[in-house]
Amino acid sequence: MFPIALLLNVVAAWVSLHLKATSTFVVYLKNLVAADIIVTLMIPIKAGADMPGAWQDLIVATCRFFSVVFYNAQYTCIALLGCISLDRFFKIMMPRSTFFVQSLTFSKVISGTVWVLLFGGIGIPNFLLTNKQVVNLTAISSCTTLKGPAGIQFHKNSTLAMNVFFWLVSLIIVVCYICITNKVIQSYRKSGSNNNQGKHKIKLRVFIVIIVFFVCFGPYHLIRIPYTFQQVSYSDTKCSYLYEHMSFAKSLSHWLATTNVCMDPLLYVFLCREFKEKLTSMMKNVIISFKVATGSKLKAPLPH
Repeated sequence: MFPIALLLNVVAAWVSLHLKATSTFVVYLKNLVAADIIVTLMIPIKAGADMPGAWQDLIVATCRFFSVVFYNAQYTCIALLGCISLDRFFKIMMPRSTFFVQSLTFSKVISGTVWVLLFGGIGIPNFLLTNKQVVNLTAISSCTTLKGPAGIQFHKNSTLAMNVFFWLVSLIIVVCYICITNKVIQSYRKSGSNNNQGKHKIKLRVFIVIIVFFVCFGPYHLIRIPYTFQQVSYSDTKCSYLYEHMSFAKSLSHWLATTNVCMDPLLYVFLCREFKEKLTSMMKNVIISFKVATGSKLKAPLPH
């Protein structure tokens, strides 16, 4: 996944850097690209730590720091996808309103708040509470081995809170996009338009956004809570067999959740006209520059 995600997100970052933050959508999009880049850069580190026979110091560093960054960046993506859905809801459902939530300042404050709350309120405590000294590093069966009682309790509470947060954002996304679809279809009907193709395109866009979101993140959040309770009670040998199965299911579903970093850049093109136009313009400029460069080399006189 890493090379694909890196390529797509580098292109997305390249385009977003050339987009002016003239709308709330672009502000959220730029922050989402930043969060996706962080997740992408954490993939090879986390994959290396999960491999059999991995360097023990890498496992400890990943549990204490890199995994914390990885998970918090993922939830930052989820939060910003919710912000984008609300932003589109207000713009389409109330196009003439001037609510403060539609101002650039508000979008910047909300984006900053998301980063501070997730990395400050969840990330830093997890980092500080993963502080248990383990004499035998080969005994590390999971990251909870490095947590004391306070760390394990915080891990359980934060996992539950993030799961509730995910389903709340999911509800917001579904409600927003259903309302947007109904509004657009009603406007077609009021105008007397029989543009069935346009209606199908609107429905397809909404369907794709919702399906991508739930297919990526849904299975992981269904498994995460029972897995966490098994994880913190792994010392009970009676539960070890069930824990191994839950651990595999959690790893597989988390891999699926991580594929979202490959999907987001495609959704930018699909949902954001400014992003699509800027990408097309920049790609044309690159192609023209390449043709000019290769053409000048071909026309250069051969040395005697």
